Amino acid sequence: MTETETVTMAMTVPATVCVLIADDEEITRTGLRTLLSAWPGIQVTGEAADGVEAVALAERLRPDVVLMDVRMPGVDGIEATRRLRQSAPPDPPKVVVITTFENDDHVYDALRAGAAGFVLKRSPVEQIAQAVRLVATTDSVLFPDAVRRLVAARPVPPRPPRGAPALTARELEILRLMATGLSNPGIAERLVVSLETVKTHISNLLAKLGAGNRTQAVILAYECGFVVPGAGPVPP
Repeated sequence: MTETETVTMAMTVPATVCVLIADDEEITRTGLRTLLSAWPGIQVTGEAADGVEAVALAERLRPDVVLMDVRMPGVDGIEATRRLRQSAPPDPPKVVVITTFENDDHVYDALRAGAAGFVLKRSPVEQIAQAVRLVATTDSVLFPDAVRRLVAARPVPPRPPRGAPALTARELEILRLMATGLSNPGIAERLVVSLETVKTHISNLLAKLGAGNRTQAVILAYECGFVVPGAGPVPP
């Protein structure tokens, strides 16, 4: 994430965003807790030293956001993210990966598992706080340029593979706009359709892709060749 990357807010952020910090290094957890607790509108409700503890605490404390390190012993952040997305009913917390290396395959795998976005450990606290606040209620892909850079170096098939879900032309168009980071209102304005129509199309395409959130849908769209970095949807 860079200082120039932003995301359009689509909803009002709650007065207080509850955050769980998961990192195997105590000094990192302490630093993040201290910095984020001093930030207006953020409350750190718990800390976890590994993925197992992160999942257990998330299910008990019900935070809005889990700030998740990807490299932890035992159950890492990737598997913990997958478990949270699959087994924390009825409304699992959003996951923001916090990592040392931007172009880390672990980050890509965490996004693919359902994380909403990522930030770097060396980022200023205001950027980490911004990410936490945004992901709590945004309906846009968090930091789309960073996600695009992660997938750009990976080979993308020229056509959707056999057995890929059949998306309609309108769903493909909306998926492409999602990949640019547009919010639901932004997509509705661009396509001159109602907000409810956009929400219906997004719900349908998420179901077809088996995606739990918009970032995961964009990752899968790149992998299937439905969308390529810097271009529109692949023609049928």
